[in-house]
Amino acid sequence: MSTSVESQTPSLNILVVMDPIEQVNYKKDTTLAMMWAAEDRGHQLAYCQIHDLWLDQGALKVDAQRLQVQRDPANFYQLADKKTQPISEFDVILMRKDPPFDMRFIYATYLLDHAKAAGVLVVNDPQAIRDCNEKLFATWFSEYMSPTIVTSKQTHIRKFIAEQTDVIVKPLDGMGGTGIFRLTKDSPNIGATLEMLTELESLPIMAQRYLPQISEGDKRILIVGGKPIDYCLARIPSQGETRGNLAAGGRGVAMLVSEQEMAVANAVAPILVDKGLLFVGLDVIGNRITEINVTSPTCVREIDTQCGTNIAADFIKVVEQQYRAKKQNA
Repeated sequence: MSTSVESQTPSLNILVVMDPIEQVNYKKDTTLAMMWAAEDRGHQLAYCQIHDLWLDQGALKVDAQRLQVQRDPANFYQLADKKTQPISEFDVILMRKDPPFDMRFIYATYLLDHAKAAGVLVVNDPQAIRDCNEKLFATWFSEYMSPTIVTSKQTHIRKFIAEQTDVIVKPLDGMGGTGIFRLTKDSPNIGATLEMLTELESLPIMAQRYLPQISEGDKRILIVGGKPIDYCLARIPSQGETRGNLAAGGRGVAMLVSEQEMAVANAVAPILVDKGLLFVGLDVIGNRITEINVTSPTCVREIDTQCGTNIAADFIKVVEQQYRAKKQNA
């Protein structure tokens, strides 16, 4: 982006919807990196949680606090007093609430639809977040996935395990590796595991053929404004562990995205942009998509630290571009 183009973007009033800021992991938090980048580029920040969004006669309002952030682990944020504001006073909303993707989360996306209607740029788009379940959305790109089924029925899953011999089963609403099990045709507890995950065949789950390339890492490829970042984070399982998730003890190693991985990411990227998904984490094992994370993807800090990138700044530039385009088309 040229300096002359950048100068056309005024200081934006950005509302960040997130989890409690006092619980942020200073060393790793991606949302914090985004807030630093926004302030570095001259934008103003405000903070709220999802319960601070509310409707008044059909108009969205927010009980927000002005926010300043610093690169100081002992004192990395300051909040002003809470103030009720019309959502139209903000130019941009960054929706960065972490899962679980429960009814509270869904209700928040419905409220943020009112922000869109008021002309505010919401990133990621609330309807897209709602529509694109991070596991089920990946199935629209099944040609890039390992064999996968989604069902609540034990008979289908048992048949799938018998055919594939080595399978991963997981809930559709989990995060951080919770609820993920590896089952083979000889596993002694197939029935009990499936009963628990499907809640006695009342809840669909996902079953995928196990990919032994997990030993090389469950790779998080970040796609920013429809452009895959050149480096990914390979989350490598600890000894004796199936899951590579960092929350499950995996080790994060940044590395270049391979040519094959980049081809997969580029195949997905245009559809993400069309849906208003400007910051996405594509999870790939052995060149195969496992999930498409759209709620509050992470791994920016690990990649930046190991590779010298500034992904959050790239993201804020994309937000600025989208804001200009929105204003020009208004």
